Amino acid sequence: MRQQRWFAPTALAIGLFAINVVARLVIRLGFDGDDSAESNASIVMFGVIGLSLAVWTFFACQRKRPSDWLLPDLVFGAVGGMLLTVLVGPFISGGEPFSNGAGDFFSQIWLYAGFAIVGTLLGYWVAMMLGRDYRSRSLKAFTETRAAKPRKVVRR
Repeated sequence: MRQQRWFAPTALAIGLFAINVVARLVIRLGFDGDDSAESNASIVMFGVIGLSLAVWTFFACQRKRPSDWLLPDLVFGAVGGMLLTVLVGPFISGGEPFSNGAGDFFSQIWLYAGFAIVGTLLGYWVAMMLGRDYRSRSLKAFTETRAAKPRKVVRR
């Protein structure tokens, strides 16, 4: 089942939604009615989502080319997690998606997208700086292969 093409984006979306569920339950059970604590917990939740995407990107970019993991896995997984977070998540905390108005709804989308993009870029940049991304490893293997072969002497 793990070899199926849909498994990685689905697992990523469910994992990101699980982070949201935990944050909403902490807010609902521990800080119900405290707006300051709710906004702080939301920022922490978005930070954890960005960090988890950074870690996922760091490991994904070591195994596959960006064309293989970026669009199909990461984008579909992050968008799926965002849709679950924005549309299903409010029901966990006893609300509705549009109960606070369209401004709150779209601010959640922008925050989620911003933290997801920054987390993804950080994960990829760290892998590039350490030389662990797919391209750097391919270039290193190429140079080692070329250096290992002796130069062919041409006789005239």
